[in-house]
Amino acid sequence: MNEPAITPELVAQHNLTPEEYALIEQILGRPPTYTELGIFSVMWSEHCSYKNTRPLLKQFPTRSPRVLVGAGEENAGIVDIGDGLAVAFKVESHNHPSAVEPFQGAATGVGGIIRDIFTMGARPLCAVNSLRFGPLTPDAATDAATAANNRRLFSGVVAGIAHYGNCFGIPTLAGEVCFDRSYEGNPLVNVFCLGILRHEQIARARAQGVGNPVFYVGPPTGRDGLAGAAFASQDLTEESAELQRGAVQVGDPFMEKLVCEACLELLATGAVAGIQDMGAAGLTCSTCETAARAGTGIEIDLDKVPQRVPNLSSYEIMLSESQERMLVIVHKGREQEVRRIFDKWEIPWAEIGTVTDTGRMVVKHQGRVVADIPVDKITNNSPVYHRQGRPPAWLAEAHAFSLDRFPETHDVDATLRRLLAWPTIASKNWVFRQYDHMVRNNTVVCPGSDAAVIRIKPDCLPPAPPDLPEKTIPEKFLALSADGNAAYVLLDPYEGGKTVIVEAARNLACSGAVPIGVTDNLNFGNPLRPDLFWQLSESVRGMAEACRTLQIPVTGGNCSLYNQSPRGPIDPTPTVVMVGLIEEAAHITTQWFKDEGDVILLLGRAVDPEDPLQGLGGSALMQLTLQRKTGRPPRCDLATASTLHSGLVGLIRAGGIKSAHDCSEGGLAVCLAESCISHQIARHTPSLIGARVDLSPLLQPGPDGFTPRLDALLFGETQSRVVISCAPLDEPKITERARILGLSVTRLGTVGGPDLVIQTGQHKWSWPVRELYDLWWNSLARAMG
Repeated sequence: MNEPAITPELVAQHNLTPEEYALIEQILGRPPTYTELGIFSVMWSEHCSYKNTRPLLKQFPTRSPRVLVGAGEENAGIVDIGDGLAVAFKVESHNHPSAVEPFQGAATGVGGIIRDIFTMGARPLCAVNSLRFGPLTPDAATDAATAANNRRLFSGVVAGIAHYGNCFGIPTLAGEVCFDRSYEGNPLVNVFCLGILRHEQIARARAQGVGNPVFYVGPPTGRDGLAGAAFASQDLTEESAELQRGAVQVGDPFMEKLVCEACLELLATGAVAGIQDMGAAGLTCSTCETAARAGTGIEIDLDKVPQRVPNLSSYEIMLSESQERMLVIVHKGREQEVRRIFDKWEIPWAEIGTVTDTGRMVVKHQGRVVADIPVDKITNNSPVYHRQGRPPAWLAEAHAFSLDRFPETHDVDATLRRLLAWPTIASKNWVFRQYDHMVRNNTVVCPGSDAAVIRIKPDCLPPAPPDLPEKTIPEKFLALSADGNAAYVLLDPYEGGKTVIVEAARNLACSGAVPIGVTDNLNFGNPLRPDLFWQLSESVRGMAEACRTLQIPVTGGNCSLYNQSPRGPIDPTPTVVMVGLIEEAAHITTQWFKDEGDVILLLGRAVDPEDPLQGLGGSALMQLTLQRKTGRPPRCDLATASTLHSGLVGLIRAGGIKSAHDCSEGGLAVCLAESCISHQIARHTPSLIGARVDLSPLLQPGPDGFTPRLDALLFGETQSRVVISCAPLDEPKITERARILGLSVTRLGTVGGPDLVIQTGQHKWSWPVRELYDLWWNSLARAMG
């Protein structure tokens, strides 16, 4: 085997610094082999080691009475949902691969996160995604060719997600999609999966039991996905994209389904001592991480690894990220059960090694040792950098922006229409109609409300061990919401970070759910730049503070750095997926108005008097009007948010609330319009209902003398506001209870009629809801042609 000489140039090509290479030589006591260099390269990449973010992540609260497996312990966090049941969930990114090969990049991102869930012993139940792309149509800053490429990326990613999820048989039932120039050339593809299991079925990714055999299961290894983790840990350029096209894996969802069922069946036998998927860094990561978690060693022979193509080098076998592969550590003497089950499912398997007591990962190939590395040094003792950040120079000028420099919006009629048709706000039905969000028939609230809701039934569970006593499993309901507002984080990472968490929690509250956990995906630029690292550190500080205040544990997640193309870095984009528990089916609440004559109420202060920009800083209205982001984003008061969320859930449980919809992008006017037009009885069959709203009282000076601007009232994005509706007879008790709970309540109007009518003392606007629906529902389809 001819291996290249280790030179400074080769070290640099592996994204290792001279100091890191010197540390490798110190750890090994000699120069590394070429295979060892590759192993250190992927394991010490940002994607695997979190070397620039690990100190920051310690700020997140990761414990609660419900957390059974915490952040960083295993492949996914696990949270108790009562009655001996638990859910495993996590979000991951596949940004760089999706920029290079959008279909396969997104598809294999889904496959990877599904494996993270069933490797915990859970049956995958549903998927969620958070997507970001450049503008779909040309404008002053985006030419026709760039817009066409953005559409290509968008179409390919959505098709890839749909293909893998639909074929595997898992509903994709919630998510978010945003469009902004900062994502041109570097789209964000964040994918989430949740699974269900019994407490007794939690599986561990640990190479336990000295002498236990190590099995490779799944399709043979090829050259696809080679060094994908390292590719995800460097800036994305045209040259790197072309060179790393082979770092994008090729997935097979039908094979993944077979591997999932086989693994769950095997786990039920009790023959498994440890299990981990071969995701980022492939065989390398799965071997050394399982050994490190168990405090053991592992020895494997690459000649025994099934190979799809001839003459693979040890470097290629160890770093390949070929899909749908698992590493299984089996209790000695029970090897035949692995063979029987995987032969039954017609899945390749091979016994490739054993667990040792050496504390080392030893890799043999063609009769010689090609890697001999202490597992603890490569996993738990990778380099950690304490970066220093500083605010970007342009931020001071942005924060000095005042309301008098923002021309007041007078054409309210046209502005609401523009906002509803804006791709970031418009209906995402073009996306979710490509997903099978009803497979397995557990989806209770489909995509299109503040949060999706899925039921947990006994047939959702993985196979039970034969000795597990049978017991009745009550039906349960989970709500899920994906959120992130990069414009806010760009303008104030700390306030924006808080808002990301708070909006997700508010969406769950609007569905009647109490949050039980959140998983985050931190999408940022190059951490070596002090201004970009400052954005990262400040946003984490805000998110962590919000999680502590709202008492929501972070169960895990992903850091995706180096998200920048030659055009520059993306806007800092922390995204989260939050999971909530709904106690009873009667508490499930949706965002759309229900019946003629119902009363519309606003919970929360209509406009924040302490915000000098009155909720317009970084808003959708500002971005459409000024074609830029400036000012300070809306203030996020955590005490106010906590009171609103707990109060709203209490009101829903008490009965009488028919709908609840949070005010976020586009403000109060968009919130009201969406409440009129977002209900779908069936595909392409909307249930439209109008409303008559009088905002005159909200434009009167308050006790503090504050009077909001009209456009701020209509389109400002002041935080902690929810529009609810109820029957007229229930209005007095709901209003009284809300005020007892410390909530501000304002009567806005009533539901009914063919139009949305908004009036003030001097003005009145009327929009046929059918026209608003057409603008909102068909915007993405028209942009995609």
